[in-house]
Amino acid sequence: MQWHHKLTGLIGKPIGLSFTNGQGASGVLCGVNGGKLLLIEYLYQAQFSLKQYDLYMIQDIHSFPSCH
Repeated sequence: MQWHHKLTGLIGKPIGLSFTNGQGASGVLCGVNGGKLLLIEYLYQAQFSLKQYDLYMIQDIHSFPSCH
C-alpha cells in the first residue's frame, strides 16, 4: 500500500481510485476512518453519495490533473 502517503494531501480534493479487482471510482476524498476511505461521488442531477471503501480493496490513488 504505497499510496497511503498520498492521503493527507488529497483530502478535500478530487481523486481517482483504482481497485485490486480492476475497477475504479472517482470523487472528492473526505477522509479515512475505521479502515475505510470516504469518498463523495456524483450520482445524477443534484445527488451525491458518500461511499466507503475498505482500504485493502484499493490498489492506488491518483489526484486529478490540472486543466492547463
